[in-house]
This record gives sequence, structure tokens and C-alpha cells, in this order.
Amino acid sequence: MHELILLRHAEALPADGGDDRQRALSEHGRREARDAGAWLASHGARPQRVLCSPAQRTMETAQLALAALPGSPTPQEAGEIYDATPGELLALLDQHADAGTVMLVGHNPGIERLVALLVEGRSDEFRGMPPGGLAVLHLGSPLEPACARLDAFWSPR
Repeated sequence: MHELILLRHAEALPADGGDDRQRALSEHGRREARDAGAWLASHGARPQRVLCSPAQRTMETAQLALAALPGSPTPQEAGEIYDATPGELLALLDQHADAGTVMLVGHNPGIERLVALLVEGRSDEFRGMPPGGLAVLHLGSPLEPACARLDAFWSPR
């Protein structure tokens, strides 16, 4: 893998006391997801593999964003993304090292902590991935702390 695209799910409807995994995107969130896809398309993104949390809001985000990328792969559900630590996300990504560009659609705090770990070598209380936010990382070596360069960051706000 030489490129990693990290996409945090877009804005979801508030929790209503039910299953958190069933929360859908708000109308604003649907716009954020489409805007993320437009940004990816305008920057020539070509993910070869898309890994996505099975939560409804992440699947919706992935589908809406990928609609802007003709020929993009179907997202693969990866249950371990939901509530994952940066270490768990690294272990998952290691299983997909054969793909040149991987896109991972998930949740905070795992996504933003993964960015901090890969770019800065730390994964403590880092804040910086808003709903619908994207980070594009260039990986110059095997996945390990501080192995990546942040090539682009985009926020819908």
C-alpha cells in the first residue's frame, strides 16, 4: 500500500436510544458525503479497495462519496472498524497491504488517532477529523508509527 485515504463518516442523526450502529446520515451529512466524493474526484483519487465499518452512517457515507468516483470498488464491510483503536486499524490495514490505494471509512476517535499515529508517531488525544473529513496519507514504508506523510486534508466545514 502506498496511499491511504481515511474518511470519517459524515454527520449522522442524533442517537435516539436505539442501536448506535443504525444511525442514519442527516440531510446535511448526505451533502457532506457527496462533497467528500466530489473532492476525491477532483483530486484524482482511485481507491483500489474500500474498507468500511458496518454502521449505517459509514456505509451511507461510503456509497455517497464513491458515487463520484466511476469504477470504484464496492465497499467491504469490516466489523473491526467500529470502535477500533489505532492498533486494531493498523492490523486490519496490514491485511490489505497488497492494494496500492486503500480507503477506510470509519469513526472517531479511531480515525483521527490513526492519522496522528501514522504521521506523528503518537495516538493520544488528537482532535482534527470532523464529520465527513478526509485525510490522504502517503506511506513510504511498512505500516508503523510515523511512517506516513499527510498529503491532503479536507473538511466539509
